[in-house]
Amino acid sequence: MATKSDYYEILGVAKDASADEIKKIYRKLALQYHPDRNKEAGAEEKFKEISEAYAVLSDPEKRAQYDRFGHAGIDGQYTAEDIFRGADFGGFGDIFEMFFGGGRRGPSGPMRGSDLHYDLYVTFEEAAFGVRKDIDIPRTERCSACSGSGAKQGTTPKRCPTCGGTGQVRTTRTTFGMQFVSTTPCSTCHGRGQIIEFPCPVCGGSGRVRNRKKITINVPAGADSGLRLRLSGEGDEGDPGAPAGDLYITLHVMEHRYFKRVDYDVISELSISFPQAALGDDVMVETLYGNVKMNIPPGTQTHSVFRLKDKGIQHLHGRGKGDQLVRVIIKTPTKLSHEQKELLQQFESLSGGRKPGEGAKGKEEKGEAGKSKKGKGFFDKVKDAFEG
Repeated sequence: MATKSDYYEILGVAKDASADEIKKIYRKLALQYHPDRNKEAGAEEKFKEISEAYAVLSDPEKRAQYDRFGHAGIDGQYTAEDIFRGADFGGFGDIFEMFFGGGRRGPSGPMRGSDLHYDLYVTFEEAAFGVRKDIDIPRTERCSACSGSGAKQGTTPKRCPTCGGTGQVRTTRTTFGMQFVSTTPCSTCHGRGQIIEFPCPVCGGSGRVRNRKKITINVPAGADSGLRLRLSGEGDEGDPGAPAGDLYITLHVMEHRYFKRVDYDVISELSISFPQAALGDDVMVETLYGNVKMNIPPGTQTHSVFRLKDKGIQHLHGRGKGDQLVRVIIKTPTKLSHEQKELLQQFESLSGGRKPGEGAKGKEEKGEAGKSKKGKGFFDKVKDAFEG
């Protein structure tokens, strides 16, 4: 009897190699020498040899016996069947999947229809208050001419003689004395289990056609960009006996000329004049719910923020609303009449600035960057207010 090679040498690993290292090497060698892939002489024997080595070294108990007694410890206590039974063929199923066409999979049934995706664009107001939108989507539907059978009217599909109507073919292969059964889709009927001798002229025998369908989308109040809506069964039609796919709607809210949204609050800006800011005033503010009156108190500074309660966006699927936050911006006039200039100069004089009629070349000594040594003038204060 020929002397058996050392299992560690067969796999090319050290005697202290870890289980993961042994598994990794085995997977590489098994793919290299598998007889379905390697047609060279001796490949099948080599594959049996490395598989036996791995079956022993992957089992802690068998490996311990082998390390202690060598082949005698294995041959004397285990039959060849015992060696392979219960061996940790980690990843071995992946190898059979590659070579035997997915023998681990169960029988395949009718295929579910594909999901569809649609980008829906709505205005700021439509998202805030909710809206119903009608859209047209192209999708695959059951052919009405043949009721989805794929056969011409007056004819019926016939059972596939190759697979007997199951749509699958079982193949048995023997490798190193063990039998492996794999199941693959029937190549004659392409997994349908039926053969159409006289195809439907409308759908060409597929049983499905491409149509456009009008669907109504309900966008809930308070919706925002990125919201995803799912309409069950509104996707492509599936195989006979299988459900249709779903339709997924992704919402996109267009920008508004005046409003911005932060969570459920609405942000807006309002320009007011200097007299309004200094003296106070009642102003009209545009909101999602129409124009409302808002009071500007005397002495209001630019970039002050006022809150209009419950003038924001309704909470999605909930109660309550956000608020509207109004930031006021004080307008600086770019052109002034002679009378307006005189009035502002009088105001500056009353505020402690230069006297009426005294220009930039007055008696007062100027400091760096045109600033008065006694303090900033009226126009400097206005400038600071705008930039601050």
